[in-house]
Amino acid sequence: MVFIAPPPVDIELLLPLLSVTLTAVVVLMLGIFLKGRTGPLLAGLSLLGLIVTLFFTLRLWNANRAGFSGMIVGDNLFVFFAAVSLVIAGLAVLLSTSQLDRPIHDAPEFYALMLFSVVGMLVLSASTDLLMVIIGLEILSIALYILTAFARPRLSSEEAAMKYFLLGAFSLGFLVYGTALVYGATRSTQFATIALALRLPEALNNPLIITGLGLLLVGFAFKLSLVPFHMWTPDVYEGAPTSVTAYMSVGTKAAVFIALLRLLNEAMPSLRPQWALILSVLAILTMIVGNLAALSQTNLKRLLAYSSIAQAGYILVAVIASGRLGLEGVMYYVAAYTAMNLGAFAVVIAVSKDDQHVTFDDLAGLWYRSPALALAMLVFMLSLAGIPPTAGFLAKLYVFSAAVQAGFLDLAIVGVLTSAVAAYYYLRVIVAMYSQPPAGQPTVRVTVPLGVVLVVAAVATIQLGLFPFIPTGEQSGALLALLSGAAGR
Repeated sequence: MVFIAPPPVDIELLLPLLSVTLTAVVVLMLGIFLKGRTGPLLAGLSLLGLIVTLFFTLRLWNANRAGFSGMIVGDNLFVFFAAVSLVIAGLAVLLSTSQLDRPIHDAPEFYALMLFSVVGMLVLSASTDLLMVIIGLEILSIALYILTAFARPRLSSEEAAMKYFLLGAFSLGFLVYGTALVYGATRSTQFATIALALRLPEALNNPLIITGLGLLLVGFAFKLSLVPFHMWTPDVYEGAPTSVTAYMSVGTKAAVFIALLRLLNEAMPSLRPQWALILSVLAILTMIVGNLAALSQTNLKRLLAYSSIAQAGYILVAVIASGRLGLEGVMYYVAAYTAMNLGAFAVVIAVSKDDQHVTFDDLAGLWYRSPALALAMLVFMLSLAGIPPTAGFLAKLYVFSAAVQAGFLDLAIVGVLTSAVAAYYYLRVIVAMYSQPPAGQPTVRVTVPLGVVLVVAAVATIQLGLFPFIPTGEQSGALLALLSGAAGR
């Protein structure tokens, strides 16, 4: 009898995934069997599970582990983006608990779905194989499709979820077909093996490679709301519950950008001229269209949706620049964007009446109704506009410096000009808070969980602007070493 030894399993590498998955299952089962209002209990258990998962994640610092035959890794890049994703999820849970008076946030499935989406983020952050990227994206996306519809029976929420689902399934087709073409040309879906196959001179003349790359980029562009694949974003952001909108606006970008960064620099560095050209066009369109479309918005959720599109364009500039400074730009921008955008949505939750139609009138005279809330929103708007000494200023400085250093001066110029345009609609928010009279608007009530999110976001926005920190050198993981070597050559 032939004995087949089981493959080795690195349990420590899997502990973050196992921890958050187990938490999601426990939360779901308790929500089903317990009676009464379970929202506060399930939110507390979710936060506890996220904290434990963060502990297991940080233990992988400097470990540089690989598992499942190299399909996932536990390098420092994973630790950084996984930690950011877990913090995002924790703050989103707090945002949701501040709305427990609305029945949708007291449903037992709500927090379980949010935790399952975190599983997808962690898989994306660790993936070094195209199949794992697809699996991670779908775990994340399916949970978000359902969360978007949680404001039922509100028609706009159900419509937003249907639109998100249909376009998400459409974008999945591009990713699967692109993966199939790349596999057909290279006989592998692992990034390292693909990179070796693409170093052969005849690889660049293979139409399967170029077509597969194009399809993969289209799939990623849908997930990141890059122009012209952005049309779903304003409607979905407006229709979804605001806490879900805040969560997906930052969580999706943190997870998908790291997957895109790994794919381009670990699997396709030899195709850099091709993908840099395609992404440069997408970045320019995204920065211009996102900011110009935001100028005419009166609904704050739609304004922040177009702002999110434009911010994705700025992060994409750092991805294109690559190299050490480009990677630092992506890491820093994601961290800064997380703080300032979650904080802005927290203010929207505080002033909203119906969780959907939040306009400039709801912000009128906020300085007189709640000075602390208005001051926090001022910090977030200045940071999104890129005004020093906030984190947004240094984030854009990182990105544009990386672009100039890498020879993409045109991207830096477009970025600076569109940032000047963006300052107008961010200043409109500030003017509404400080210059317009309250006009009978009610006093704003800030719950304790919402206050925690606001304080954490505001402090992080200022702290990252005054004392920036990005792990570099030997501590930045395998990908940073790879990028640094490429930059040196």
